[in-house]
Amino acid sequence: MKKITLIVLLIITTATSAQEKMVSYMGITNFEASIPLFEEVKAVNDKTTCILITKTGEIACWVNIKDFKFKRDLMREHFNKNYMESNRFPRAVFKGKIDKFDLKSLTSESNPCQISGKITLRGRTKKIVINGTLKKVTTGIELYCAFPLNTDDFNIEIPFIVRSKISKNVNTQLICVLQ
Repeated sequence: MKKITLIVLLIITTATSAQEKMVSYMGITNFEASIPLFEEVKAVNDKTTCILITKTGEIACWVNIKDFKFKRDLMREHFNKNYMESNRFPRAVFKGKIDKFDLKSLTSESNPCQISGKITLRGRTKKIVINGTLKKVTTGIELYCAFPLNTDDFNIEIPFIVRSKISKNVNTQLICVLQ
């Protein structure tokens, strides 16, 4: 009898926790650091993980640096080895909170939101505020946000020889559907 009660309690606890968290394992993170008239510097990572706690609006997202895909393999190699040192710093992590988050008020229209938190990249953490949108979709909640990151804030050195070809301001986007 005790075993059956314990199993039922575990199932109820798991079902309750599942409703409080929404997750995406296939979010998309894009970045672009291109300078006009030079070769395009941009990449996509389609393995971004995000977790949203629906009761509090707390959100955490992370990407494995090595999962960024570039148009050219040489760019990917330089990005991982020289700029991001992905063997030393394998992940970028954001932890924050969606201000005034209310799951019940979301509709199929894009609702503007502001997310305050900290991003950790290359072992450095910086407070940021991100503007984005949330909307209900058939499979869950779609989160979209775009924000700039500055290479100086994360001690990313751009070699002198290519400094005029790569922007220090990196335009970043995150798109995911939390389920």
